[in-house]
Amino acid sequence: MSLDEMIYQQARKLPYALQQEVLDFVQYLLAKAEQQEKDEWARLSLASAMRGMETEPVLYTLADIKVRFA
Repeated sequence: MSLDEMIYQQARKLPYALQQEVLDFVQYLLAKAEQQEKDEWARLSLASAMRGMETEPVLYTLADIKVRFA
């Protein structure tokens, strides 16, 4: 028996209210996994965009700033 079948068989034994709670928890886990994937892609995207910038020449210094915020 596969894992999803075992989960299904066990969940069927629960009262309806607890089955709803299981569903809510599964939906929470799915949303969490989706957010983690988005975060990983964002970090990868930023890392890719910044790649090689440490070797670029410095074009501006603090003296080039017209307005300073303290």
